[in-house]
Amino acid sequence: MSVDKRVLTCIVCPRGCEMTATITDGVVTEVVGNTCPRGKKYAEEEILAPKRMLTSTVRVKNGALALVPVVSKTSLPKEKILACAEALRKVTVEAPITEGQVICPNILGLGVDIVASRSMPAATDKD
Repeated sequence: MSVDKRVLTCIVCPRGCEMTATITDGVVTEVVGNTCPRGKKYAEEEILAPKRMLTSTVRVKNGALALVPVVSKTSLPKEKILACAEALRKVTVEAPITEGQVICPNILGLGVDIVASRSMPAATDKD
């Protein structure tokens, strides 16, 4: 039987509880130090299947700017973040773009859409 302990700081709310999680044979068996149930859920997810939001930019064709900021609609598996960022390097979208517009649906088949986090008007020709 393998028993390990891991200290985490909860990021679910501003309280920032310092928690200690006990992991027995790859399963979180105890979490102490959290002041609410959300802390326990966060610790379990962070240890067993950590996830992160992805923020990046993608190229814009005929836009007022060359890049538009994008964000994942929900969190992605932490181990897939770099692969998702690499996939976004190959994406080019056409202006105009509206905030919230899906830029890359279901990135890498993970069930998460990448959306524009701001609007981008088309370039205007002022000659």
